Amino acid sequence: MRARHILLTSLIILSCLNANAQRKDIIINDDWKFRLSLDVRRGSEYRVDLPHTWNTQDTYSGVTGYHRGIGNYKRIIHIPSEWEDERIYLRFEGANCTTDLFINGRHAGQHKGGYGAFTFEITDFVEHGSDNTILAKVNNAEDIEVMPVVGDFNFYGGIYRDVHLIVTGQASISLLDYGSSGVRLVQDSVSHQYASVRAITVLTNGKDIDMDATLRIRVLDGDKTVLTEEEDITLPADSDIKCEVPFHIYNPHLWDGRRDPFLYTAEITLMADGKSLDQVTQPLGLRYFHFDADKGFSLNGRHLPLHGVCRHQDRAETGNALRTEHHDEDAKILAELGANAVRLAHYPQSEYFYNLMDRYGIIVWAEIPFVGPGGYNDKGFTDTQAFKENGKEQLIEMIRQHYNHPSICVWGLFNELTPDGDNPIPYIKELNALAHAEDPTRPTTAATNTDASLNFITDLMGWNHYFGWYNGTPEYIGTWLDNTHKEHPDLKIAISEYGAGASIYQQQDTLARPIPESLWHPENWQTEYHIKNWREISSRQFVWGSFVWNLFDFGASHRHEGDRAGINDKGLVTFDRKVKKDAYFFYKANWNKDEKMVYIAGRRNKLRTKELQTFTAFTNLPEAELFVNGKSYGKKTTDEICTVKWEGVKLTQGKNTIKVVARHSKVKVSDTYDCTLQSDYQDIKPQTTTK
Repeated sequence: MRARHILLTSLIILSCLNANAQRKDIIINDDWKFRLSLDVRRGSEYRVDLPHTWNTQDTYSGVTGYHRGIGNYKRIIHIPSEWEDERIYLRFEGANCTTDLFINGRHAGQHKGGYGAFTFEITDFVEHGSDNTILAKVNNAEDIEVMPVVGDFNFYGGIYRDVHLIVTGQASISLLDYGSSGVRLVQDSVSHQYASVRAITVLTNGKDIDMDATLRIRVLDGDKTVLTEEEDITLPADSDIKCEVPFHIYNPHLWDGRRDPFLYTAEITLMADGKSLDQVTQPLGLRYFHFDADKGFSLNGRHLPLHGVCRHQDRAETGNALRTEHHDEDAKILAELGANAVRLAHYPQSEYFYNLMDRYGIIVWAEIPFVGPGGYNDKGFTDTQAFKENGKEQLIEMIRQHYNHPSICVWGLFNELTPDGDNPIPYIKELNALAHAEDPTRPTTAATNTDASLNFITDLMGWNHYFGWYNGTPEYIGTWLDNTHKEHPDLKIAISEYGAGASIYQQQDTLARPIPESLWHPENWQTEYHIKNWREISSRQFVWGSFVWNLFDFGASHRHEGDRAGINDKGLVTFDRKVKKDAYFFYKANWNKDEKMVYIAGRRNKLRTKELQTFTAFTNLPEAELFVNGKSYGKKTTDEICTVKWEGVKLTQGKNTIKVVARHSKVKVSDTYDCTLQSDYQDIKPQTTTK
């Protein structure tokens, strides 16, 4: 009875909110009964609320064999008798990885793919006026026919995003267009003077007779109607059709990234006899952009170097089962950093997060989970028809579901594949052609870590290089960029990943590169790595984008390095989002010019062993002054990457107070911390590897 009460209450609320349209959209996240499928004992299930994953603990234990199998999710819903003439759907925003749905014990459908939304129509499976049983069997076991088959991240199992019960009339905007809204807003031509757009809408008619209707497109600026267009149509009996309605806006207000992320709202309404049958609203951010092999990226005619980060969708306490407040916090941290771009690696992420990127004005690289082995064993491509069809389906899902987000400017097709064995190149060409057919307005890209002909298929290309961490020196990335640009002058180049591990608990006086696979990842090397990498990357205009790996530490069960097992610690922020590492503030000083700041690096190195020290600060003001125990060590001019250094600074035995003050005109900011000099303490750090 409790499930019925919640459902009916939700219906009342949603009916009030949606009084002019027949669609009802009810989130049914609460009160599911869960058990691992292998536990067949009666009474073994227990209550969970969605989003949920069963891998919140075992993935971080340092054991690669975390549970990958089937989890059963069961829920009772009451279907009112009043819905007998309606169509009923279940929409899953994300479940990893293969989902089989049963309604009242009958198999109602299957979806393969862990990162896109999918919808099942259950009209013919429910009993009206009765309680109905939903059973979703979700399987995160490895499957060589489903992308991804390998990855340097955790494959959390479960229904980890929202589930919707949706009810429509017999005629509606389709919910079965690859899990999308059923509406694509194609920006054929956009300038500061004029925008030409087509609203492509998939409509469905479940009746056994043809039906006359009207499709109305209304564009809103807040509460103000900018334009209304209508198209009279005939919906054939028991079929779906695609309807295009063009519209034009003169002197449009453009979506202009971080500077002005303005959004119109497009309201698409299916009508008959003057009444609304169904309605969908979508964001409409009008913009135009260009990638150039020499000049990089431009937005609305303005050169805009894309400086950003990569993001995984997991965190310490919840795995990948993130709630809106988690996405809000991540977006806020990203915006505070001053980044204007993000690579959402290595898979489509939550619709809610794309909405946040629209509103913040952050350019998005969205990609499918076509992931290669990187520096590990196994292979990311299987040359079977089932695997290839699944990848194409996931690509179509991503593009159609997220088409209307103005923040998305590139579609990513793969990450770190190799041509050995089954050669993925012919298949990549197929994906590239499919992406252009689905969306001719956005270029394709990919991320590579090898020299192979697969690097020259997509419109743009990114490289995952870790010079100064896994090999070489940090400065070498500049040499590599220059050589690559010279050898391939027409290639549009990005750095899709660069980064170094760091533990906030591991500090040292000596600046020395650690062994990446070791249990020692001192924070100061990550800071130095990013200073030197960014100096090279930022000085080359032809680099259309660069993406730090990673914004946050993330789960990778097979890793045994740094201060704990099961974590990739290359994040600028800790896994729990509580501590921003020194490198975060380096980028903030470079990228966030609105918030005046100064930050002293090395503040967690509380115990110093050397009398003479070098102190480094990051500030977006033109000069800064260092004080040690109240004594000035002089003013220094900030360099071109917002860094100030004082060398040969003498500490006294015991406690020392370090303070840096940055000033400009009437603006004054400062930062302070204490450290202790204990010169007889041996600064010898372990370099033990995990092998």
